Amino acid sequence: MATIHVDIVSAEGEIHSGEARMVFAPARMGEIGIAPRHAPLLTALKPGEVRVQDTEGKEHFFYITGGMLEIQPHLVTVLADTALRGDQLDEAAALKAQQEAEEALQGVSEETDLARAQQELAEARARYRAAQKLKGHR
Repeated sequence: MATIHVDIVSAEGEIHSGEARMVFAPARMGEIGIAPRHAPLLTALKPGEVRVQDTEGKEHFFYITGGMLEIQPHLVTVLADTALRGDQLDEAAALKAQQEAEEALQGVSEETDLARAQQELAEARARYRAAQKLKGHR
């Protein structure tokens, strides 16, 4: 069985390193599925969930706030702005962050504040969706 090596790193350090059958990541233009011997690619990532299917078929979940994805035929590297393992996600905290971001978006007046508030809301929503999805896999 062919595998692909996966490294997920952030400014805090290495989050995951290992062999996988398949990797799924939230690229800017939509979710991308990566199999062994995938064509080389470099793309930006949006906030969301990275799923890694290991060699036994078990899925591992990671939440990222964005970053870059580099794909080589036998290597996938996720350079995340920030990343958490799925079991570190707190659904209640994620919901609270989403609600706070929605409230902040309503009180924005300048363009720069608007862009930042929209980005924070997108990250909070992605984190909450990832926490909800993981809750079903526990």
